[in-house]
Amino acid sequence: MRHGDKIKNLSRTASHRAALMANLTSQIIEHKRITTTLAKAKALRVYAEPIITRSKKDTMHNRRIVFSALQDKEAIKELFGVIGDKVADRPGGYTRIIKLPRRAGDAADMAMIELVDFNEIYGKDAEAAAAKKTRRSRRSTGAKKATETTAAPVAETATEVAETPEAPAAEESTEETTA
Repeated sequence: MRHGDKIKNLSRTASHRAALMANLTSQIIEHKRITTTLAKAKALRVYAEPIITRSKKDTMHNRRIVFSALQDKEAIKELFGVIGDKVADRPGGYTRIIKLPRRAGDAADMAMIELVDFNEIYGKDAEAAAAKKTRRSRRSTGAKKATETTAAPVAETATEVAETPEAPAAEESTEETTA
């Protein structure tokens, strides 16, 4: 029985699992996005997010704790430099897992895990567009479109009416000058 055992063992010994998680975390810090199996991605999220949280405060103590977990100087420079600045105001949820098609060789469930703040597709523009949208109106979009289409012809007829009286007046003035 595995009551209360919440760690995902990934069919590895403790030392192998620790080395795997350290290497995957270093790679995600370096490349900002990696492709791996879904089980490893879910285990990596649990391992990497507390390490990324440590990078918010650049102290010697936090650097030593992160170094004891990763054992990679370049990854720590990147983590406490670029990544730490970007995630400073984020309260958590630094990674995103996106499921991919199964792997051809063994049909393993694949996933892409990435750092949320470093994705250009879901960047500031998408957040700004989402912020503009409100949820106050309960009107359907079909009713909204119908209102817009009926409002447009009314505006066109008003401009046509305004133009119609001026056109005969202009013609009359040209007839008077020729006569």
